[in-house]
Amino acid sequence: MNISITARKFKARDTLKDFITDEVKVLSKYNDDIQNVDVILSYQNNKDSIKIGEIIVQVPGQILKAVGESDEFKKSVSAAIEKLIRQLKKLKTKRTMRIKNED
Repeated sequence: MNISITARKFKARDTLKDFITDEVKVLSKYNDDIQNVDVILSYQNNKDSIKIGEIIVQVPGQILKAVGESDEFKKSVSAAIEKLIRQLKKLKTKRTMRIKNED
């Protein structure tokens, strides 16, 4: 699994990169076939400065995407990871149902 982290308009600290890497590695528990994971961090310059964490996961035959928004990057990445876990579980149940129906 290749993990690439892109920070738009700022330079991400190593502690944030380590946190993101640890969070993304949790996804391999739900699907072993994950090829690439792209994490894009950005923010909006409004009054409260909303932090956005966008995660794109490439699985053979599909691309899954989740976006989390919060006042901190760690919270937004965690929210996006939770969304991706739901998507991976749904993908797994679809595949197992299709295999059962073929038999």
